[in-house]
Amino acid sequence: MKQLLAELKRRNVIRVAGLYLAGAWLLVQVVGTVLPFFNVPLSIARTLTIVLAVGFIPALVLAWVFEWTAQGLERESGREAAASGEPRSGKGFDRLIMVVLALAIGYFAFDKFVLAPQRQAAVAQEARLEGRSDAIKDTFGERSIAVLPFVDMSQAHDQQYLSDGLSEELLNLLAGIPQLRVISRTSAFAFRERKEAISVIARKLDVGYILDGSVRKAGNRVRITVQLIDGRSDTLLWNDTLDRPLDDIFAIQDEIGASVVAQLKIKLLGNAVPKTRRTTPEAYTLYLQALAIPLQEADSYEQQIGMLKQVLALDPNYARAWNALAVAYGSQAGFGLVPADAGYRLSREASNKALAIDPSNSQAHAQLAQIALRHDGDLALAAKHMQRALATGSHDLNNLNVAEDIAKSLGRMDQAVKIDEYIVARDPMEAIGFSQLGIAYQQAGRYDASITASRTALGMEPDQPVTHFIIGTSLLFKGDAQAALAEVEKEPFEPFRLFGEAMAYHSLGDKAKSDAVLAQIIAKYDKDAAYNIAYVEAWRGNIDQAFAWLDKAVEYKDSALPMIAIEPLFKPLHGDPRWATLLKRLGRSPDQLAAIPFEVKLPASGPAAAATR
Repeated sequence: MKQLLAELKRRNVIRVAGLYLAGAWLLVQVVGTVLPFFNVPLSIARTLTIVLAVGFIPALVLAWVFEWTAQGLERESGREAAASGEPRSGKGFDRLIMVVLALAIGYFAFDKFVLAPQRQAAVAQEARLEGRSDAIKDTFGERSIAVLPFVDMSQAHDQQYLSDGLSEELLNLLAGIPQLRVISRTSAFAFRERKEAISVIARKLDVGYILDGSVRKAGNRVRITVQLIDGRSDTLLWNDTLDRPLDDIFAIQDEIGASVVAQLKIKLLGNAVPKTRRTTPEAYTLYLQALAIPLQEADSYEQQIGMLKQVLALDPNYARAWNALAVAYGSQAGFGLVPADAGYRLSREASNKALAIDPSNSQAHAQLAQIALRHDGDLALAAKHMQRALATGSHDLNNLNVAEDIAKSLGRMDQAVKIDEYIVARDPMEAIGFSQLGIAYQQAGRYDASITASRTALGMEPDQPVTHFIIGTSLLFKGDAQAALAEVEKEPFEPFRLFGEAMAYHSLGDKAKSDAVLAQIIAKYDKDAAYNIAYVEAWRGNIDQAFAWLDKAVEYKDSALPMIAIEPLFKPLHGDPRWATLLKRLGRSPDQLAAIPFEVKLPASGPAAAATR
């Protein structure tokens, strides 16, 4: 046995075995890390591993038969090792083994401290998404659908507003069925170009069914082709072509909605399938054109408002046009395009008109809740309107966004987080949903979850505003000021970039830079950002200045004030007696908030929320 070991050593078989195993391990690890970045099939990595395993024995046989000498590769004939050959061969193998082992150790350290945390975060995020998906399926089963934007097949291709409008009408029609999960317009319309197979779209949206179609308008007639597809198997379940006068557009929508419901076999009580709200074809066309206007500049709001007024001149009882007008007026006021008092007054009047026509109008109640929350500061009234909006059974995402704001204002963060998680489940392709979820997690003190959700938002939309700021402040809460500074410096929205920098420089002990950035903030944003300046000063430990800026925020009716009770950046003020006094004066003390009844029941709120934690 000793003679065999000596011979194996002399022929460098043991060295070759060590070198082969170390090199093979390193190669497999590197390939397993690199290939996924290029979407290379895992079968290649498996094949490589098998080849390396099979090649181990031949490598040892070759090491026994051949020897590497100063003169090159020579066949071993059983002779005594040459004095000039064996040492060179042995030392060369030793050096190779040391190099490979050094590379292996370096890779192991890199993998452990750099790659492994990233993999774990990715696995955790995937588990959360799968958990939320499974929870949703437990609630809805396969009763989930996305309505893709219908294709405009008109000869002039000038009817996109009609095809989009029909798609959205059908989406809203189906969304009125509590037993059915309907993906939001934003996420469904992200697939307008149809660059991927239906099965891929269904998987990305996590739905069982896809409703697709086209619209062709010629004169006063419209031809609508529609098909319902099983998204999992890419199987056509039902299709139809409806060729009707444009006057019948509402009957067409109802017919399509009823057919989809029948195909999905949803058991509803009586005639509970929702019906489209009708108006004249002329008013409906103008209404769709008004909604299709991109709202960017001040003039675009005036253009939309003008068209909605034309709609209401044709049909004063079209409640949906009153809803749209209320939102337009409220947006003008919220963005400072018109005086707040005047804009919100017009918005309130339009919502009340909608309610006079349709007392169960959930959108009108939601808009009144928004006005009460953001402008009037009346939390009790806001909660009351929102409860009425939700009592209709409608889970419109715009309504839920208002409900989330109210839950936060009432300090009920568990409820707010559940709403945001539900919104993300319904709107999985919308970056702002994940950004809002990141904010909610931070406000609930869940900083790691906040960072994960915020990075998901940035992965969808790298310039999503305020999101880098949220990651940066979460890192500040975790005590990593250097990483926080690097993060907030990426924030594209200047005010929040400056807020984050002032706080990060303070945490890094650079008072001069923190003071300089704060001076810049005050010079540019003193009236628009009094609330934000207050929490910057609170973070910097300047308690008196923080309260002084909060007083200014109250004076200026800062739109962020409803969130004061749950803003984590104000924690340095909580021990000061002035904090409790201020909250009470604003109607935001814990006792005052607890006295306001407010509850949001979501179809998947229980399991879905648990799955994302």
